[in-house]
Amino acid sequence: MQRRLFSALALSTLALAATFGSSAIHAQPAPRIAVVLLHGKAPGQNTAPHYTAFKATLEREGWLVLVPDMPWSRGRFLDGNWDKAMAEIGGHVKALRDQGATKIVVAGHSLGVPGALSYAARGGDTNALVLLAPGHVPKTFYEVSSNTTVRESVDEARALVAAGKGDERNRFKDINQGAVQPVVATAKDFLSYYDPTSDAEMGNTAPRVPATVPVFTAVGANDPIFKRVREYYVDKLPANPKTTLLEVSGGHLDTPRLAADDVVKWIKTAVAP
Repeated sequence: MQRRLFSALALSTLALAATFGSSAIHAQPAPRIAVVLLHGKAPGQNTAPHYTAFKATLEREGWLVLVPDMPWSRGRFLDGNWDKAMAEIGGHVKALRDQGATKIVVAGHSLGVPGALSYAARGGDTNALVLLAPGHVPKTFYEVSSNTTVRESVDEARALVAAGKGDERNRFKDINQGAVQPVVATAKDFLSYYDPTSDAEMGNTAPRVPATVPVFTAVGANDPIFKRVREYYVDKLPANPKTTLLEVSGGHLDTPRLAADDVVKWIKTAVAP
């Protein structure tokens, strides 16, 4: 009787081991999520408080988070052309892959939004986009009378390129949240950021984002683009069931903080294995 009981227990133990062993073999490991957050345009910079708090929220999930100093920051404005910025994003993504990231989210705030869209549209390595308080709208330089100053700079830069002076540094003008600010750059570099036909224009790149890349957009009710964000680029994105538009209270700089918890929930769903 004891031998029969022992045999039965042994067989049961082997069966359980086989079952759990099989489950372990077929179970997919949890993804190692990493986020690259592209900050806004000068006077914006990667060390601004609204990025620090947002980064901390993501890091509490155990995610890798990088907020690099981009060519449009206060300290670098304006360093090189748009292609250089895209190459830098690719370098930051590779660094996160080298640290073991299996899922990459490229996020952006303000000018970082067209940066993220352009990177994805050009086939950059990313599994999802998070776009906060979209900013920098070259198309409106020729549509809104208040942007005449920037339009004149774009026309001047085009003329310089046509005259063979595209590689000479000059002073141009920009408008950031209603404030005029100088831009020192070559005409070619300036146009790569400010020409309405460039990849710095969200309306140009949104349709080219791969349909496999879901996009989360958050915009504040007091943000200048609030009423236009759908027509400007959201409705131009390829259909994806996980693509989301979130409207929050507050303004341009408030959005990262107000949307942080929703961003965490969305990323967990968007990049699920």
